[in-house]
Amino acid sequence: MGNGIHLADPETGLVYVFAVSSLASLGLVTAGYASNNKYSLLGGLRSVAQNLAYEIPLVLTAASVVLFAGTLQLSEIVAAQTEPLFTIVGITIPAWYAFVNPFAFVLFLAANLAEVGRNPFDIPEAPTEIIAGYQTEYSSVYFVLMYLGEFLHIFLGGAIIATLFLGGPAGPVLPGIVWFIIKIWAVFLFTQWARSAVPRVRIDQLIEIGWKGMLVLAFANLVLTAIIVGLIA
Repeated sequence: MGNGIHLADPETGLVYVFAVSSLASLGLVTAGYASNNKYSLLGGLRSVAQNLAYEIPLVLTAASVVLFAGTLQLSEIVAAQTEPLFTIVGITIPAWYAFVNPFAFVLFLAANLAEVGRNPFDIPEAPTEIIAGYQTEYSSVYFVLMYLGEFLHIFLGGAIIATLFLGGPAGPVLPGIVWFIIKIWAVFLFTQWARSAVPRVRIDQLIEIGWKGMLVLAFANLVLTAIIVGLIA
């Protein structure tokens, strides 16, 4: 989150982040099953199907960043983005991976929308179809905990995007941690814009986009990145 500001920095940091964040699926399907409501169960199963379909493209796209950086350690990935990419009219563009590989950035951003359940990928909750999905039978503090977890998931996604593609805490004038928070909030506001501006897709369209579209594009991006890195090396 800034110069020396982190809880831990293991060498396999990126793998650890994805391993822990993938546990969210267990909570969603358990919530749907424990409700003893067929619509809630359907919402939980939809959520798991969606997470499976989009988590693989998410990891593959992150792997393309690892190929560029040559490490899984998050601090090293951030450090690799501090180099200047090019200069235009006296303005230096940093080597953020969002600029180095904008295709991967767009892919990761789209897959992240699906992971956090925001439009057009919020079908597991679908208020007009399955009455909020796995959340149907929960109210009071349980409802608050559900939404707290959901919004924390969005901010976690923003933190991962900021770290992998937006240079982490890098930025002029302001302290690094301030820039890091600004980037997380930018991703959060993007998800909220998508929620109000982009129409929801059907569940069959959602699965097709994930398995037939995003997965193929993520593999293509990974292979192309490997070729580029191999030629540069």
